[in-house]
Amino acid sequence: MNIAVESALRPGADARAHGSVGNAASARQAWAAPGRLTVVVPVGPGDQLDPCLRAQLEQLPTGVRVCVVASPDIASDRADRGSSSANVDGPRWLRMSAPAGRALQQNAGATAASGGWLWFLHADARLTDDTLPALARFIAADVKALGYFDLRFLADGPALMRLNAMGAWLRSHWLGLPFGDQGFVVPHSVFTSLGGFDPTTLRGEDHQLVWRVRHAGLPVLPVGGSLYTSARRYTACGWGATTREHLGATLRQAWRYSRGGRQP
Repeated sequence: MNIAVESALRPGADARAHGSVGNAASARQAWAAPGRLTVVVPVGPGDQLDPCLRAQLEQLPTGVRVCVVASPDIASDRADRGSSSANVDGPRWLRMSAPAGRALQQNAGATAASGGWLWFLHADARLTDDTLPALARFIAADVKALGYFDLRFLADGPALMRLNAMGAWLRSHWLGLPFGDQGFVVPHSVFTSLGGFDPTTLRGEDHQLVWRVRHAGLPVLPVGGSLYTSARRYTACGWGATTREHLGATLRQAWRYSRGGRQP
C-alpha cells in the first residue's frame, strides 16, 4: 500500500472505534455535507431489508441519502419498513424500483446519488462497532480507491463459518479480491468512470468490478472495519456444498475477469 494512503487511513488513538454503533458522533463530520455519501441497498427476490440494518443506518447524519432499490415484485414492506425516517436528524431514505439483479439495482441507486461517495450494502448486512468510524476515516482520506470491509458471519450458520471468514480475509487482503457482501465504498466519480456494475453479468458483478478497478490502476483497500452478513444459505444447502460452489465460481470468475472478460 502507498505510504501516504496507509497513513491517511491509519486510525489514531483518538479515532479507534470502541463504542456502540449507535454512538456515531465521531463519524459524522466526514459525511455531514449533503451529497457526501449515498448508501445503496439492493433488495432482490426472496430478500428483505433487515430491520436491524435499517435501525443501524438511522444513526447516519442528515446529509446522507439511503437508497433502497427493490425489484417491482417486492412488496414495499419487505423492501423498506417505512419510507421516511422518524429521526429528523437521520439520513434521507429513498425507495426506488429497478428490474431484478444486483447490478441493475445498484446502478439505479447510484444514479440517485448527488455526488461524493457510494456505499453498497447487501440487504442482510449488519454493522459492527467499528463500521461507521472506519467508513468516516476512509471517506475523510479522500483516496481514489475501492474500499471494502472485513467479513464476519452471523450466528445463523454452521460453526465452520469461521473458516469462511478467514478465507474471505485472505482472499481480500492477500489477493485483493473482496466481494460485494463486504460493503464496497467508492467515489462516485470513479464508479461512473468505470461504467458501474456490468448489467450483462448474471453472477459475479462485484468480482468483475474489482478486476476493472485493478485494470484501471486504482487500489483496492481495506476500510479498516468489519461487517456481518448472513450465513443462512450455508445452513440451508450445507456448509461443504456451498463452500465448494463459491470457491469454484470464484476461480472461474477470476480466470475470466482477470483477462477482461465480461460475460458470466
